[in-house]
Amino acid sequence: MTSPVQALVLVGGKGTRLRPLTLSAPKPMLPTAGAPFLTHLLSRIREAGITDVVLGTSYQAQVFADHYGDGADLGLNLTYVTEDVPLGTGGGIRNVYDALTADTVLVFNGDVLGGTDIRDVLDTHQKSGAEVTLHLVRVGDPRAFGCVPTDADGRVTAFLEKTQDPPTNQINAGTYVFNRSVIGEIPAGRAVSVEREVFPSLLAQGRHIHAHVDDAYWRDMGTPEDFVRGSADLVRGIAPSPAVAKPCGESLVLEGAQVAADAVLIGGTVVGRGARIGSGARLDGAVVFDGAGVEAGAVVERSIIGFDAVIGSHALVRDTVVGDGAKVGARCELLRGARVWPGVELPDNGIRFSTDV
Repeated sequence: MTSPVQALVLVGGKGTRLRPLTLSAPKPMLPTAGAPFLTHLLSRIREAGITDVVLGTSYQAQVFADHYGDGADLGLNLTYVTEDVPLGTGGGIRNVYDALTADTVLVFNGDVLGGTDIRDVLDTHQKSGAEVTLHLVRVGDPRAFGCVPTDADGRVTAFLEKTQDPPTNQINAGTYVFNRSVIGEIPAGRAVSVEREVFPSLLAQGRHIHAHVDDAYWRDMGTPEDFVRGSADLVRGIAPSPAVAKPCGESLVLEGAQVAADAVLIGGTVVGRGARIGSGARLDGAVVFDGAGVEAGAVVERSIIGFDAVIGSHALVRDTVVGDGAKVGARCELLRGARVWPGVELPDNGIRFSTDV
């Protein structure tokens, strides 16, 4: 017996904007508020009553299967389909066609943190009679995104590239509902863009593409800044997730972590399993991965500290990514988007870095 709706989550990207963290793990598997980021999305899918999920993998594909297995721990039935070469969003959707058994397929980009009730998007698709439905969100400044205008009935009329004078504040939120038959029309075996090829082609044919538009929480987690903010929003309850039992306040300290009594943890900080936070340390909007250490008097703001990395005493780390196993020396300053690569050891000399090291 097949399910009436399947979900497809595209998790094949290399996550280059989050390097060096994604050298050791795919972006959707990076820890976010106590769980791999993908777990928050899978939990939302399950909450919507959808249990049959296909993961479209490519980069480090085995990591997903090793962690989730058949999906039973999340109440899901997971199927894995791997791309041998990157195929883009449209090509990735087409690549899983043979694994799709439902007539209605919900497609998610695996790097988006959202708060929309998935059932509402499905309801819009079913009531409109569309062949494809797009979830659009309204944003305050749409200039950094492609815009998607709609008519008075909610039908999509165009897909526009980034512009300094956008005609609408509606942007593509990276969630789609496809009739399975439409997926079968996407060219197979090559890279295809849904935004630049699939959707414009359907519109040119006069096909019905509808929009579900709302103001729900939405964030693309592809950059260090957005990853930090998204993690903090999950901790503070601003971004909803069934994988977070309840809002945690200003910080989330996971099992086995050791935090000095006089350390300050604010801004939605996460301290990973087995991590160590020293006396007088101050963490504001920090994401500290499992096994990492922040020594006495150090300050970490809006930064990600990789697995088993160490921040030396009285160091200042701000708007920075520190790779797995790296060691930042005492009194060092890391500022303005610096990235410390895995295993690098910075000396105890108080040098300031604002570039990659």
